[in-house]
Amino acid sequence: MTLSLPKVRIGEPIRHESLSVFPLFAEIDSGVEYRLADEALGDKSLTVEEVGAAGSVPELLVENTGSTRVLFLEGEELVGAKQNRILNSSLFVPAQTKIKIPVSCVEQGRWRHTSRYFASSGSHSPSKLRHALKKSVFGSIFSGGGHRSDQGEVWDKVREVHASHGTSSGTGAMSDAFDALTQRRSEFAEKFQYVVGAIGFAVALADKVVSADFFDKPQTCEKVWQRMLSGVIIDALAIEEKSLPPDVQAVAKLIESAESAAWKQVEPVGEGEDYRAEIGNDHASALTLNDTLVHGSVVLAG
Repeated sequence: MTLSLPKVRIGEPIRHESLSVFPLFAEIDSGVEYRLADEALGDKSLTVEEVGAAGSVPELLVENTGSTRVLFLEGEELVGAKQNRILNSSLFVPAQTKIKIPVSCVEQGRWRHTSRYFASSGSHSPSKLRHALKKSVFGSIFSGGGHRSDQGEVWDKVREVHASHGTSSGTGAMSDAFDALTQRRSEFAEKFQYVVGAIGFAVALADKVVSADFFDKPQTCEKVWQRMLSGVIIDALAIEEKSLPPDVQAVAKLIESAESAAWKQVEPVGEGEDYRAEIGNDHASALTLNDTLVHGSVVLAG
């Protein structure tokens, strides 16, 4: 099976201060049924907990008791249990299934239960953390280690978030930086409302495009829009210098590089097919099901 990316039209960017968001449009006829993890966690048809009494930092136990598969997105944050984690990869948890999923810790100083089950924080990883995650998972997959990350580098990126904003956390939690910036984040997010019909978006910080994400339907993009932008808003709040933002052609160049990349199919976690590509220092991944791209992303090196 080969990977086919959708033919994308790039919309006019939404800009505010150092952040630019380019909506992406495509004609996609997706028949893939799924629920998002935060929705399933909300009604408790899906639970996420530590693996056994002792726990395991790089993996969590997920049980989907619902009748529909559930989609987790790379970089989304889960909070609670013994320590907060982020998802290493986008993946499907099939209906009526219990599986282990690969995660990374974003709260270095806690290893004690605050709850049995995890909840969605509603936040997403900043761009440099996301690139470090995607790069190290790529290396682990192709060295036979599965969807594992470089945990030390993840902690370094969390510390950089706190340092760039002058925030702190008694447990080194990424979520504490987000919480400390709640008002500023909310004011910023108001400038970036979902664009009707978009199936994805590309993001630029200052003068550089840093990522692009594609989904299989506008409904999914609309649901995750604000959550996925939360990480790059954290990035943007730390940028003070003025610079000329990228234009549509810069985004087109990124998308063309993804289309022509040497994609390799790898062993997935859960249902569906997992593809990976290395584009110079940049990294891309794609989750598909029945030849439909459900979530594809490219994240550029910082």
